[in-house]
This record gives sequence, C-alpha cells and structure tokens, in this order.
Amino acid sequence: MILAACLMSTAAMAQTDPVVMTVNGVNVTRSEFEYSFNKNNSDGVIDKKGIEEYADLYAIYKMKVAAALDAKLDTLKSFKNEFVVYRDMQVLPSMTTDAEVEAEARKAYDRAKERIGEKGLVLPAHIFLRVSTKAKSEEQAKVAQRADSIWQALKQGADFAELCKKVSQDRRSAANGGELAWIGPGQVYPEFEEAAFALQTGELSRPVLAPDGYHIILMKGRKQLEPFEELKDQIMRSFEQQGIREAIGRHKVQSVVNSGQMTEEEYITRRTDSLGAVDSDMKYLIQEYHDGLLVYEISNRQVWEKASKDEAALDSWFRAHKKDYAFTEPRFKGIAYHVKDQADVKAVKRCVKGLPFGQWADVLRQTFNPDSIIRIRVEQGLFKPGDSRLVDHKIFRTALDQPVEVNKDYPIDAVYGKKLKKPEDYTDVRSQVVEDYQQALEQQWVADLRQRYPVKIYDDVLKTVNKH
Repeated sequence: MILAACLMSTAAMAQTDPVVMTVNGVNVTRSEFEYSFNKNNSDGVIDKKGIEEYADLYAIYKMKVAAALDAKLDTLKSFKNEFVVYRDMQVLPSMTTDAEVEAEARKAYDRAKERIGEKGLVLPAHIFLRVSTKAKSEEQAKVAQRADSIWQALKQGADFAELCKKVSQDRRSAANGGELAWIGPGQVYPEFEEAAFALQTGELSRPVLAPDGYHIILMKGRKQLEPFEELKDQIMRSFEQQGIREAIGRHKVQSVVNSGQMTEEEYITRRTDSLGAVDSDMKYLIQEYHDGLLVYEISNRQVWEKASKDEAALDSWFRAHKKDYAFTEPRFKGIAYHVKDQADVKAVKRCVKGLPFGQWADVLRQTFNPDSIIRIRVEQGLFKPGDSRLVDHKIFRTALDQPVEVNKDYPIDAVYGKKLKKPEDYTDVRSQVVEDYQQALEQQWVADLRQRYPVKIYDDVLKTVNKH
C-alpha cells in the first residue's frame, strides 16, 4: 500500500509539473523553467525573449552546468565557500520567527534602559574647535582663547546656529546649527557628557576641553527613553538591517551542532531540502546561484579569461580580421604632454623614441617624475578628433579657433607620436578584438557542448508554459 501511494504521488507530481526538457539526461521541470523565464522577462527587462528562444538559451545554460560538473568545478574550495555563504543567507533567516526578533528587540531595549537610567537622554548642539592632544601649550592656549571669545560672543547675544556655521570645525553638524543626535550616558567623552548632562534645555556651557578639542555646548532638549511599544518598530527595522534573523538562525544551528546530533553542514543541508520542498521559489533561487557560480567559473576558463590573456591568439585573430577594424577617421597614437622647461620637450621625445608604445608611460614616469617633484604632465593614448584640444590643434589641425587651456604650472605644450590611418596592431583596438575573439570562442564552445550533451525539448509541454 505504501509503495502504491508513493507511485501515485510521483505520477500526480509528473502530471502537475511535467518535464519541459532534458539536458544530458537531466530533467528540467516546467516550474523550474517558468521560474527562470519569468524572472528574466519581468517588467523592466529590456531584451525580452520569446519562450522558444529562451528555451534554447536555457538549454545552453544547462549544458554549461553539465560541463562544469564534469570538470568537477563544484569540488573547488572557492566555489564551496561562496555558495555556502549565499545559501546560508537565504536559509538561516527562515529558522527565525517574528516573535524571536521581537524578543531580541526587547532585550536590547531593556539593556539600553538600564544603561540610561534616571539621567535620561539629551540633545546637544556644539561649536567645536579641534586641538591635538600632542599640541604644545602655546597652541592649546591659542585655541582656548579663541573658544573663550566665541563663548563671550554667544553670551552677548550672537546667534548660536549662525556662528556655528562660520567657526565650528565639525562641519557635518555645523550645517545643522551644530545639533548632534540624542545621546545617553557612556556614548561620548566623559568631559563632554558631564558638561552636557549638567545643562537644562536652553542653557549654554563654558568651553569644555575633551580629548579631541574644545566644545561649547547648547542644550536643545532632554527626555526619558520612550516606552518599548513606541520604539519597537524602529528597533526591529534596525535589527533586520543588521541581519538579526541570520544571527538567530546561526545560533540555533550551533546549538544542534553542540548537542552532537549532526554537523553544521548536515543540518543546514537538511533544512535547505525541507525549505525547497515547500517553497519552490526558494529552491530555484538557491539552485540558480549554485549553477550560476559554476557557469561563471567555466565561462571564465573557456572564454572570458582565456581570450583576454592569450596575447598570441589576439594578435592572430587581429591579423586574420584586419578589415573589421579599419578606422572611420584617422587616429593619433602618442602622447600629449605639458612641461615647465623648454628643454624637456625634446628630452621627452628622446626618452621614448624607439621603445614599444606600451612602455612609454612607465619610462616617462621613472625618468621625469620619480618622486614628489613632477616635471611633466602626460596623457597617452590613441586619440581621435575631439579627444584632446592639444592633439586637435597640432595633429588634426582642427578647432584652431578654440585655444588650448594653458596650465600656468606647465605652460609648454607638445605632442609626440604618429598619425594612423589604420591600426598598427591589435593593441590599438584591443577591447574590440578581445570582444570579438570572446564571441568566437563562445560560439565554438557552444557548438562543442551541443555535440557532447544531448538536449531534448518537449514542445507540447513548452506550449503550456504560463498557461496552465
């Protein structure tokens, strides 16, 4: 009877969630496909795909997952560590109830209330003059005298907020008239706290010397801590932002581990499986991250990093496709530079003449700017008309009615390099060559994957996507 019930349950599930495709013998259910399709074709997605087109893309994605698993990339320590971090961020909070979060909020409130005690909270504003603890007595006396003169001006009726904006060295609070946040006992320097809590609302302190400098304090308000119910929502929002649910979940896991029932990984894996059984979106979200990490790693190895680092292959690709990289307008390959001394104009040219273009920047820096003394300012690159006013003037002979801005510290301008009608080598158009070569590698890789991993798409099921 039990076996029959299980078979009936399996059959019912197959009917409600049929297989939309198989990739290398692995089933992809309609619910999994719908999760991915709907997520990647939601409102706001620019490049939306039709179901048939997306099915082919998803099959390619799954082939890459299969290739990554065959390459055992899921056994890499780096993969395991990153996946576990993400998985735990999703699973651990599910172990925590709202009541448990509220209980932690209550504990935090009770601790704060005990710390604050009868002294309550104060809302100070201050005018701050910085003085270092290492300052000599003459310097400290000078700041003290200035603080006293400000205090005297306030006593004679000067507006605190306006004066604060002009003289306070705490610029953040000065913009708000010197006002700070509500503070309780133990949150600021003892010297500041003692002076602040001695003031009544509206009272002004004499200059107070604390470890960071002088403070003239104006008391803006005093109050006792509000009841918990008034602050509960604020505390709980703050706790949520700090990851309290994950922390509580982690504590529960540790309790299980300490009891010796199972390891942390065993417990969280079991919890993940149970969560996925009742929440398909969570199941597919975790699977998406797992598979996405694998696809990223194998794509990097097969295409992205392979193309960007294989200089010989890039050069070969460029030579075979030169016509695809012709310039639509001339370029200037060289430097636009600014010097203080006329003799350095020729010195710069002599310095880089005959060297590979890629070495110019380092050689110029080592020769002319080896330390804090900067002899030249240099901009190096492949310039097209409009990129540099100086290059436009001296090389392209355009925008002659628009003068080059003169740097008074480096008043002598010069250029050095060559004007190109077409790229000399792949480095002149490297980003384009890398992109094209990556695309070619991707196409070849996908063709290979199609040969290695058979795909079967069930069109009758595909037609029912989002229509059942």
